Amino acid sequence: MAELGDNVTIPGFINLLQMDPHLKPFEKDFRRRYELLQKQLLRLEEAEGGYEQFTQSYKTFGVQRQPDNSLHFKEWAPAAEALFLTGDFNGWNKFSNPYTKKEYGKWELILQPKHDNSPAVDHNTKLKVVVHTKKGERLYRISPWAKYVIQEEKSVIYDWIHWDPPHLYTQIHPRPKKPRSLRIYEAHVGIASPEGKIASYTNFTTNVLPHIKELGYNCIQLMAIMEHAYYASFGYQVTSFFAASSRYGTPEELKQLIDVAHSMGIMVLLDVVHSHASKNTEDGLNHFDGSDSCFFHAPPRGEHTMWDSRLFNYSSWEVLRFLLSNLRWWMDEYRFDGFRFDGVTSMLYHHHGMGAGFSGDYSEYFGLQVDEDSLVYLMLANHILHTLYPDCITIAEDVSGMPAMCRGVEEGGLGFDYRLAMAIPDKWIQILKERKDEDWNMGNIVFTLTNRRYGEKCIAYAESHDQALVGDKTLAFWLMDKEMYSNMSSHIPMTAVIDRGIQLHKMIRLITHALGGEGYLNFIGNEFGHPEWLDFPREGNNQSYHYARRQFNLVDMDHLRYYQLYAFDRDMNRTEDKYGWLAAPPAFISAQHEEDKVIVFDRGNVLFIFNFHHTKSFQDYRVGVDIPGKYKIRLDSDEVVYGGHGRLDHNTDFFTENHPFNGRSNSLKVYIPCRTAILLANDEIDYSY
Repeated sequence: MAELGDNVTIPGFINLLQMDPHLKPFEKDFRRRYELLQKQLLRLEEAEGGYEQFTQSYKTFGVQRQPDNSLHFKEWAPAAEALFLTGDFNGWNKFSNPYTKKEYGKWELILQPKHDNSPAVDHNTKLKVVVHTKKGERLYRISPWAKYVIQEEKSVIYDWIHWDPPHLYTQIHPRPKKPRSLRIYEAHVGIASPEGKIASYTNFTTNVLPHIKELGYNCIQLMAIMEHAYYASFGYQVTSFFAASSRYGTPEELKQLIDVAHSMGIMVLLDVVHSHASKNTEDGLNHFDGSDSCFFHAPPRGEHTMWDSRLFNYSSWEVLRFLLSNLRWWMDEYRFDGFRFDGVTSMLYHHHGMGAGFSGDYSEYFGLQVDEDSLVYLMLANHILHTLYPDCITIAEDVSGMPAMCRGVEEGGLGFDYRLAMAIPDKWIQILKERKDEDWNMGNIVFTLTNRRYGEKCIAYAESHDQALVGDKTLAFWLMDKEMYSNMSSHIPMTAVIDRGIQLHKMIRLITHALGGEGYLNFIGNEFGHPEWLDFPREGNNQSYHYARRQFNLVDMDHLRYYQLYAFDRDMNRTEDKYGWLAAPPAFISAQHEEDKVIVFDRGNVLFIFNFHHTKSFQDYRVGVDIPGKYKIRLDSDEVVYGGHGRLDHNTDFFTENHPFNGRSNSLKVYIPCRTAILLANDEIDYSY
């Protein structure tokens, strides 16, 4: 008997095998996954007229205003006995507006316009779905397709608000093209101001976007946009999947934020959470129709014990409709440019990554521990997104290192553009916590920065929001700790702690940027060494906003050394924009000298030299380089403007000698001060590849 996958051909699978022959023993798994995807696409074609129509179900579910101003309501609640609509429009009468039961667990209701031909439900008024269960319970629910929900002051529960404003914001600026080098500014709207309050979309548009543009980032990754009832969940316990969080403002203000970003040539990615959902029932998806499944697997499979949340049933037709339409909604309605998929490791494996070490043994990525329903969902999502929006970018937050994660679906891959290089920030924290400067291992640093699957793009970062959270410390705080409060003025001499912190902060970021991936990410505020961790208002801190803000005011005071770190981050990105090393093939490492604490590599014909030694500077230090010619300093962490000591002369020309060295056909000699990183470029080379 033929097994699933036996008779299927993956069009580009040979490319995958040429890149990684170790995948050959698992060819059957790839074929089975690919056949499952093809079957799903065929089913969509037969049952729904194709994925293009199916994924636009946000135009038919929830509430829709028709051309004649009647309102059509549609829900999926298979376990419900009866459904009613109530709200301000009918004086909260629980029974006057029943839904009609349709096939496959669907329910529909049509409200005719009022006498003046205006819609029966006014814009900005409250609604509720009343669900009668087979057990005789009466439940009050928010539509899973609700586009706007708000939390009244002093209320715990969110309310569904009918959002149909007389004037919709019209976005006029085209989406930017996918850049050759991706430089991401990871941001959270609510903390994006120095004030101790929840900041707004408008504040972000007015005050933060120009800052991101000046810094040279070409992409923003927005966190905590999908509505979440608990602010301190950082947006990861989603309650309303189609609602942009109202705590920062209106949907129209978010559309304006994205439009203005587009006008600056900046892409905007949504941090999308399809890995799990909040357990909330009254303002979440949980128990929507009174059953313990509906959108989720029944317990125990449908519960994530560590996250205390619910897990989607990706094999369910209506769950696919909901989630895939959700992706289309954010792309079409708000004009996001793509997604960073949260919690991909949890989705891919039945064990959710809990207690799994992921040693790199290929058998860990195949077999029964893999949840093929979710894996095929991700393949389907990527296939649809990249077909409909060729410039769309998708990034996987995966710690496991699943092979072919970032290869095209037609090759048998999952179809992501990038994965997050999650081992890099962990390595920097480990070094700063456990190692004295003289014990830093250059080879270990280089290994961590370069240890990625060939042909699969990574986003490198020295720290993200994970490292900023309370209980951990940012890199700046690990380096300088309490001295950041008292010794950051450039009017006083640098203490040894501040000097070390400033120099290493720049070096860590540059070597991560240059060596760690094909894209780079920075978390809001960390570009200038934000002095504190992040902690949202909660019971444990008396609901304080003190740590739930970003002190951009510190950069505006140019006598503070925060500005020096900011200036370095800006010039690092601008230099990459000119020379494009992120888009270049992986670097050639010509030196990782343990005693000298020196790392030398070239990438994209740019020469990088790092001297991590805490006291030793080196005169006439020979470094290998491939292309002969004249080199100049194009970035120097020791410049005074960046809080350095100004020990290098930028007018110096460095001429190569025909002296092969460290695996390179030429070499040159340089002076490299201690705790300094320099970038040399040969401007006779064309860097516009």
